[in-house]
Amino acid sequence: MTTSGNAPKKSKEKRQTPAERQEALRYNQMMYGPTAGERRAIARKVLQGSAYLQHPKFVALMSAFRKGAAFRFEVTEKAKTYTLSAEGANLCVDGKVLFYSRPSNRHEDHLLLDRAVLLQYQTVDAVLQFAAAVMRSQPDLAAQPLSSLGSQLFYGPDALDADLESKGPNLMIGAYRHGRIVEKPRH
Repeated sequence: MTTSGNAPKKSKEKRQTPAERQEALRYNQMMYGPTAGERRAIARKVLQGSAYLQHPKFVALMSAFRKGAAFRFEVTEKAKTYTLSAEGANLCVDGKVLFYSRPSNRHEDHLLLDRAVLLQYQTVDAVLQFAAAVMRSQPDLAAQPLSSLGSQLFYGPDALDADLESKGPNLMIGAYRHGRIVEKPRH
């Protein structure tokens, strides 16, 4: 028996070229959409309100709000002027109540947000930054961040306009200590 020194050749699997792979991925995405690994999260713009937090007029406004006094100042954006004011237990934008407080106990009040009013001003960056600054200015609130994605507003993970009709426009932000009562020492 004489055999030649060469072994029989195995048939190789045909591998996909990079161009074929790209074409297959394009077809799969067109037919089935992106896979979970391919989806990219769209970043939300978190409203910090940092332009207001250290501003003397905003500090005076928040001080008047905690004491139940009145204070107002104006903000201009894109040639339009908006009046921000504290009137007793309300924080207003152009006379519309945006935030208001309700008594909780002797030392604390609950801060509530009127979502309908904030949604009216959702295209005005100055008002959105003001709302974020109000929430951040109260350290004992521990409020969730206010953010926006496109033209939709979010409070924490939830859309601000979700359940507006069923739950109403009021959104409780949390409790904070006010400065209206001066405690008298007991004798």
